[in-house]
Amino acid sequence: MYSHLTVAVYFIYGCLGLILAGMLTLFWLRIRAIRTAKKTEIYLQKHQDYFKFVQTHLSGVSELPLPPGKLTPLERRVIQQRIMEWIEQLKGDMRDKLIKLCRDAGFVDDDIKLLDSLLYGRRIAAAYRLGGMRAAEAVPRMLLMLEQQKYSPLSIVIARSIAKCAEREEQLTEMLKHLLRHGKPIHNLAADILMETSLDASRLLLKLLDDENPDFVKVALVAMWGQAVPEVVPSLDRLVGAEEKEVRASAVKLYLSSNPVLKDETIRQLMADTDWEVRAAVAKSLGNTHAAGSIPLLRAALQDPHLRVRNNSAESLAKLGETGFEVLCQIAKHGSGVERETALYYVEKTMAQEGEHQKLDQMVAYNKKKLLYERYFGVAEAKPVRQVAAVGGDYTA
Repeated sequence: MYSHLTVAVYFIYGCLGLILAGMLTLFWLRIRAIRTAKKTEIYLQKHQDYFKFVQTHLSGVSELPLPPGKLTPLERRVIQQRIMEWIEQLKGDMRDKLIKLCRDAGFVDDDIKLLDSLLYGRRIAAAYRLGGMRAAEAVPRMLLMLEQQKYSPLSIVIARSIAKCAEREEQLTEMLKHLLRHGKPIHNLAADILMETSLDASRLLLKLLDDENPDFVKVALVAMWGQAVPEVVPSLDRLVGAEEKEVRASAVKLYLSSNPVLKDETIRQLMADTDWEVRAAVAKSLGNTHAAGSIPLLRAALQDPHLRVRNNSAESLAKLGETGFEVLCQIAKHGSGVERETALYYVEKTMAQEGEHQKLDQMVAYNKKKLLYERYFGVAEAKPVRQVAAVGGDYTA
């Protein structure tokens, strides 16, 4: 009995000791962080003249001078961080001069050595800084790090640094392979990382679109949004018929955004696709391209089981002049079920836009639609547009 009580007392003392040690450690870390912050401010003020000199001579022909005097490790890090900030902000010759300054000052060599540190945190911090300095010589070592790394948010840090530093397309391809091999749905993030590169984006995206790896294709499709890359349109045309659902849907939406001239048979095939995203994208594009010949297809799509397809079809019909709008009026008057609700909603929405038309041709088009509306429903009254009834279909998208 006595021995058990003694063990319990010693256990409590041990726990109290651990708690005290933890509190002292946190207190010490807090004090160190405060001291580091104060020293950082001091060093920034101390080297203010040097920073101004570098900024004023960025556009000159002479090389930038090294930081003056004998520097402490923290002092070097403060100067390095300020130069890295400028590298992110500038391009061209100015950026190249700053990158060379980092090499001449030994910042790049110091961080490459830290990639072999026993402390994981130091290796990651070094990889981040090497990316900021565009240290191309560090890419092979960082690729090895990424290959050996289990997927975590820190994998993104390494991958982004590789993309910033890469000088060859093969390095970017290898980076994507290591990053995506874990099967995580990070294609959007991978595309964002990929576009950090200074290499020719259009050439790289074209290669990725033609790659056998579907993950590479998905990344390329995401990266192409907002990018004017006309060379990839033939590859998109091929991917429109891809077997993988996600690839096909992304390819169709991106292909349609380039306003291609679609054959009637192609439109019919796409509007009958098993993927609702494909049907919705095509239905929306038919109104934007003023494809009046597709009115029967859009009329039939108002009975589609998916809400987005029905809405896009009705919206496109409303854009296709008097003929398309009259089809909506007919369905709103004589139709039934979800197609009637959808048509009625977009008819009322069109009528509510009376004050939004400023140009003469817009006002004339609106007045023609108004006459059609009054033929089917009588004189239009100002009233709020009611919502589409939530009946049938998948409404989770």
